[in-house]
Amino acid sequence: MIETYIAYHFKITPLEPAREILIAELNAVGFESFTETTDGLSAFIPKSNWQPHILHEVYILNSGEFTIVYDREEIEPINWNEKWESNFTPIEIDQKVSIRAPFHKTGHLPYNILIEPKMSFGTGHHETTHLMVQQMLNLDFTNKPVLDMGCGTGVLAILAEFLGASKIDAVDIDKWSFTNTLENIKRNNCKKIHVFHDNAQFLKGQKYGVILANINLNILLQDMDKYLKALLPGGILVLSGFYREDLPQIEAIVLKDNLKKLPYLEKNNWFSASYLNPYYS
Repeated sequence: MIETYIAYHFKITPLEPAREILIAELNAVGFESFTETTDGLSAFIPKSNWQPHILHEVYILNSGEFTIVYDREEIEPINWNEKWESNFTPIEIDQKVSIRAPFHKTGHLPYNILIEPKMSFGTGHHETTHLMVQQMLNLDFTNKPVLDMGCGTGVLAILAEFLGASKIDAVDIDKWSFTNTLENIKRNNCKKIHVFHDNAQFLKGQKYGVILANINLNILLQDMDKYLKALLPGGILVLSGFYREDLPQIEAIVLKDNLKKLPYLEKNNWFSASYLNPYYS
């Protein structure tokens, strides 16, 4: 049976960072997919999960910091997989990584990743995933334990295994992303990825040589201390999900622990930064 969806169409002023925050909050109350528009956002939730007061828990709508107006509509049942397939095109990054769907021709680059994202984030089309892949291609993953925090489709965890990581923990608070990552690691015949439906509390007692976190700014700031505690001596922290103007907030936390800056990457004002923990045991 094809699900009926409820769509909310938001107009946001100023647009950022409000849109990013709104996506995170809507995801937390059950919205499954999002489409960014020129002046805001459309968000979709299955009618079976919807309730009339669902937006009452969305703090940003009542914070007074932004002007956000919206309307709602019921979407007639459609085959979302068919709709997604009609819009999803394979991508290539730096002539080294291809990200494709099951219905595309086999990739021909050194690292070919097969992804069926459904409602999860991480196809490589968004600037932040693209930047994270580029960062990863410049790092040595050989025999290193890796964390993919906020794994989405699992695309970064899969690439980490292809690049030689010894063990990868893929963690996401979203149940759909947890399930989708399990599906995608199977599609790519991965054997070293362990998937967890959890948040940053999972990191207590864990240690990693590389930590990948492509998450919205508020979550990065909230959980940064946990990432830093989980980073091994000589380990590298790779971040994205924020804009250039957000970098000072990131580095106010990261650099207090004396991590060393590595080269930044930028695409359409989206930013990715990485840092080396120089302390060796």
